[in-house]
Amino acid sequence: MITACHSAVLDHPLETVWSLIRDFNNYPAYIDGVAESLIEDDRRGDEVGAVRRFLYGGNWIRQRLADHSDERHSLRYVGMDPLTFPPGLAAETPSPAGYEGVMHLLGIVEGERTFLEWSVTLDAPPQEAERWRDLLRSLIPKWTDSLKRALARQAELPR
Repeated sequence: MITACHSAVLDHPLETVWSLIRDFNNYPAYIDGVAESLIEDDRRGDEVGAVRRFLYGGNWIRQRLADHSDERHSLRYVGMDPLTFPPGLAAETPSPAGYEGVMHLLGIVEGERTFLEWSVTLDAPPQEAERWRDLLRSLIPKWTDSLKRALARQAELPR
């Protein structure tokens, strides 16, 4: 098992950030490259057990919402299918890996900002762990930057 983690301070109040990410189906609103997303079986986007299917980078990906807490401002998701390594990024492409991710928010009182911690844990063979960790360490900051841009766009909207 390997874990890649990224944290960031977002210049928006906790409730603003949580209102954007708490709906598991809201991925296209804050992750660049997600073309569409849907929750299967008419479940709600905040219902534990809900499965989202989304199109990212030309691939359909399915994830299940494993934990969701408005009190803790956190959610955990689990990949329904092993994650495949993007082609052409490594001399030897690592095997697909099972994974889960956690997004957790904490309010920062000073300046009404939010601390975000986003981690992804993969079940990868030891000989492939470093390649997977490097990939995730490059992707999670990109996803976080995408969230920052979405929050900035949302702040510009007339109220």
